[in-house]
Amino acid sequence: MKIRFTILFSLVLLTFSQLSQAQTANHPNVVFFLVDDLGWTDLGSFGSEFYETPNLDRLVKSGIKFTQAYTASPVCSPTRASIMTGKYPSKMYNTDWFGAPQPDQIQGHWTKNKPLKPAHYEPNLALEEITLAEAFKASGYSTFFAGKWHLGEEESHWPEHQGFDINKGGNDKGAPSTGNKYFSPYNNPRLEDGPEGEYLPERLAAETINFIRENKSKPFFAMLSFYSVHTPLMTTKALEEKYLAKRAAMNLEDKFEPEGANKNRITQAHAIYAGMVEAMDQSVGKVLDEIEALGLEKNTIIVFFSDNGGLSTAEGSPTTNLPLRAGKGWLYEGGIRVPMIMSWKGTLPAGKEINEPVISNDLFPTLLDLSGNQKTLESISNLDGISLKNRVMEPEKAIAREALFWHYPHYGNQGGNPGSVIREGDWKLIYFYESQKMELYNLKEDIGERNDLAATNPEKAEDLKINLFDWLVKTKAAFPRPNEAAKQ
Repeated sequence: MKIRFTILFSLVLLTFSQLSQAQTANHPNVVFFLVDDLGWTDLGSFGSEFYETPNLDRLVKSGIKFTQAYTASPVCSPTRASIMTGKYPSKMYNTDWFGAPQPDQIQGHWTKNKPLKPAHYEPNLALEEITLAEAFKASGYSTFFAGKWHLGEEESHWPEHQGFDINKGGNDKGAPSTGNKYFSPYNNPRLEDGPEGEYLPERLAAETINFIRENKSKPFFAMLSFYSVHTPLMTTKALEEKYLAKRAAMNLEDKFEPEGANKNRITQAHAIYAGMVEAMDQSVGKVLDEIEALGLEKNTIIVFFSDNGGLSTAEGSPTTNLPLRAGKGWLYEGGIRVPMIMSWKGTLPAGKEINEPVISNDLFPTLLDLSGNQKTLESISNLDGISLKNRVMEPEKAIAREALFWHYPHYGNQGGNPGSVIREGDWKLIYFYESQKMELYNLKEDIGERNDLAATNPEKAEDLKINLFDWLVKTKAAFPRPNEAAKQ
């Protein structure tokens, strides 16, 4: 078995395990809600008029709304790896969703005749990586995970081997694909079946609540990682009927526009998906209510995030990310910009917005720094994320960062092509490996990425390309290669 920790972190773990409960009691709890495939405009407080999310809308009012929060990838596993480690996925070679074909497996895959073979990726989050859960555990916290993990094809890489004391439902699957899927029996190796017909998001919330009750007198880190709103699209009969009626009352229709070889949804009108969004929101609300009932709201940091943009161009295309372009699987804004909320009653300002770019890598250092676990944070090296503590504590302060990067050397199931991205200020450059062409956008003036400026501003495009490839070389990123077996 691979070595669990570096020598340095082993010493830190030993030191912090000796802290008394009285010492660690001064550290706030952390509750992290992670949703799968939730789009940037899928919450009422982020612009939706069809989906109903009253609990998350009240969380926005009590905390900070991030309008330019990004995932480190347009698909799930890489983003989850970045959250767990504070690093860009390309540095760990976790660049595609775990289970996607490797370069030598594409002959039986729909990508077999594509011009490029995708880059090799590692289908497990390496045990040598220090995870967010391990860092909190080293700081004296009890740790809990519920829901979707999707960071290890091998059982030895599941949550209980990555710093979580308790794992309710986390395994190698990227969706509830066994049993009755979103309804019990689940046939999940890490979650006992509930009563027949039990709805999965409700069960995951109940498990989270039980953990919080049992650990209310000591610091804890709880991660509720919903399988929702990922396919298969399934909700309760009552919620589906509610949104079918609402769709009719609002005279909504399913409308699409071209996006590459695919069609991109441009209306929020899918009743089952709307029911899934509301069920997720209800489950968040139950956890928030329990935190308040236990009197923990002033001692609990709450984070809400999505692992990639909304699914708009394939697999049922249940939502739209407009005014953003495209969605999950694409390097346009719709694939990587997501809703993010952070709240800590009595400590963080309420009802504020942060409009500067932040990324999923930032959550690791931010949560450790904000919760007073700086010594643990200082012991961990080579992080790519930056702590947002000063920014969230004093929103008038600026975030000191030159650029953000993305590297997705794969063909997406949703129609996206292999590419890499750099964002500097308002400028965003996408480099596509298949065509070897660049697209340049000014996001301040063109949030929908409709006006490619690469031809009219070639100097800016070239400068950004140089910076992008300097970063790719520095991080030893893996690249796609020509597919010599492709039929011409």
